[in-house]
Amino acid sequence: MPQATQTQIAGHLLVECLVAQGVTHAFGVPGESYLAVLDGFHAYADQIRFIINRQEGGAAYMAEAAGKLSGRPGICFVTRGPGATNASIGVHTAFQDSTPMVLFVGDVASDQRDREAFQEVDYSVFFGPSTKGMAKRVERIDEAERIPEYVARAFATAMNGRPGPVVLVLPEDMLTREVKARPLPRVEAVQAWSDPGALRTLREMLLASKKPLVIAGGSGWTPQSAQALQRFAENWKLPVGNAFRFQDTFDNHHPLYAGDVGIGINPKLAARVKESDLIIAIGPRLGEMTTNGYTLLQAPKPVQKLVHIHASAEELNRVYHADLAINATMNAAARSLEVLTAPTELPWAAWSEAAHADYEANMAPQALPGDIDMPAIVGILKKHLPEDAVLTNGAGNFASWVHRFFKHHGLAKGHKTQLAPTVGSMGYGVPAGIAANILTGRTAFTIAGDGDFLMNGQELATAVQHGAKSIVVLLNNGMYGTIRMHQEREYPTHVSGSQLSNPDFVALAKAYGYEGVRITRTAEFEPAFVAALERKQGTLIEVVLDPEVITTRGTLSGITETALKKQK
Repeated sequence: MPQATQTQIAGHLLVECLVAQGVTHAFGVPGESYLAVLDGFHAYADQIRFIINRQEGGAAYMAEAAGKLSGRPGICFVTRGPGATNASIGVHTAFQDSTPMVLFVGDVASDQRDREAFQEVDYSVFFGPSTKGMAKRVERIDEAERIPEYVARAFATAMNGRPGPVVLVLPEDMLTREVKARPLPRVEAVQAWSDPGALRTLREMLLASKKPLVIAGGSGWTPQSAQALQRFAENWKLPVGNAFRFQDTFDNHHPLYAGDVGIGINPKLAARVKESDLIIAIGPRLGEMTTNGYTLLQAPKPVQKLVHIHASAEELNRVYHADLAINATMNAAARSLEVLTAPTELPWAAWSEAAHADYEANMAPQALPGDIDMPAIVGILKKHLPEDAVLTNGAGNFASWVHRFFKHHGLAKGHKTQLAPTVGSMGYGVPAGIAANILTGRTAFTIAGDGDFLMNGQELATAVQHGAKSIVVLLNNGMYGTIRMHQEREYPTHVSGSQLSNPDFVALAKAYGYEGVRITRTAEFEPAFVAALERKQGTLIEVVLDPEVITTRGTLSGITETALKKQK
C-alpha cells in the first residue's frame, strides 16, 4: 500500500478514495479506458471487490440496488461510449427512484477530445443534469490531484437532498499520472430537520381532520426512521399506505397498514385516498404511479388537504401545491413526528380499522383459469422465505402477484426487503437479486417474466463467478404481457409486436451454472422452492403460466371482450 509521502498513479488513488468512503463492492464491465483503475482494484483487493458483470446495464442495476440497500452510493464502472450508454438505464432508474449512485466512465485521452475520437460522447449532454435528466451532476476529472475533491463531492451530491446518481468522467491519460493527493474523510448525508412551526401546524391539521391517511415511501428510510414512523402512526391511530414499490416502508402485518398505493391498487384503497380529508405524504415524490396518473390526488391542487414531507426543497410544490410543505430527511421527519402529542380521543378509529380490513380483504384472490394458482404460490413464498429475505423484480404484470399478495415486515424489523424500480424498468430484478446476495448474504428472491428475464439473464454468470446465489421464479406466458394487456384494451384482437418465441429456460439456467426446474402445476412448486432454498447454488424455477392469466384480477379475453363492447 502507498505511504502518505509516496506518489501513486491516479487510478490507484481513485480506488483508495472509494475505500475511504466505505465502499466494499464496485460493479462494472472492464474497459481499456480505465485500466489504471482496474489495477487499483488489484492493489486494494483486500478492501474492495470489483464485481465483473456481463453487460453494463446489469452492472448499473446492481449498483443502483446497492444504493437502495445501503443508503450510500452504489458504485459502477464502465468504459466510454457504448459502455456508458448501456449503463444509462441504471442511471435513469437511480434518478427516478431517488437512489444514491456514482457512475464512473473511462473516457478518451485529453489530447483526443472534441475530434469524435473512438467512442467519444459528450457525457454532460447525454446524462444532462436537470429535473428531466438522468443525473444530478456530471463532471469530468481533468486534474488528477483533485480526484479526492471530486469523489467526495459526488458522494455528497448523491446522498443529500433528493438522493440520486452522479456521473464522473475519467480521461484515460489522467488516470496514469503520478499524484501525491490523499483521500478526503468519509462523507455523511446532512440531516434536514422539520420546522417546529410546521409541526405545530401539522398537529392542528390532524386535530381538524376526520379521515386522515399517511402515504409513506421514497428513499432515505432506515430501520430507525421506519420504527419512528410506526410509533407516530400508533400514537395517532393513523392508517398508513406505502407508496408504489416502497412496500417495505411500513410493516404490512401492522393493524394500521392500509395497503400499497400504486399500480393495481386495491379499488377500495383508491376510493379511500380520494375520500380522505388529509393526506400526509412522508417521503414519496407523489409521481404518476403512486397517484394513478395524477387522479387520486388532482394536480396541481388536490381536493384533499395535503401535507408533503420530502428531503428536497426543490421537490416540494413542484407538482402538487401542498397545504403544508416540510423540508426534512426521513430520519429527522419521523423522529419529529413520533413525539407529536396526540389527544386521548380520536374520531377516526373506525376509519383506520376499515382501511386495514379492506387491505386484508384484498388478499382474497379472484378465480382465474389454468393449472397454476399464483396467489397460492405467493403464499408458499410467505411460508418459506426468511423474514429478512430481499425480494426483487423488474417491470411487468408478473410483479403484481408479489405486490398484491406478499406481506413485508420490512424496515421496521431491521432490513430493507424490497428492491423494485419505480421507474418501471425491465430487466432489473435478476441483477438486483444477485447484488443483494453479494452485499448482504441474505436470501435473494427474484420474480421475473419471460421478456423481463431475457433483458439481463446473462448476469446469472456473474452470480456463479462471484459465488452468489439467488432464486428466480420466472413466469413464462410467451409474450410481453403488460404490452399485450394494453394492446387488447386499445386495439383488441390486433396482436402485434408482443408475442415471444422463448428459449429453453431450464437449459439456459443450467448452462450458466444455476439449477433449472420447470413446473406446470401448483402442487409442484413448494417442493421445488424448498429445494432451491436448501441448494448451495442458485436456482431458476420456470412457471408455465396460462396466457389468459394477465393480471391478478382478470383475464386477457375479459379485457378483449370489454374493449370490443366499447367499440360497438
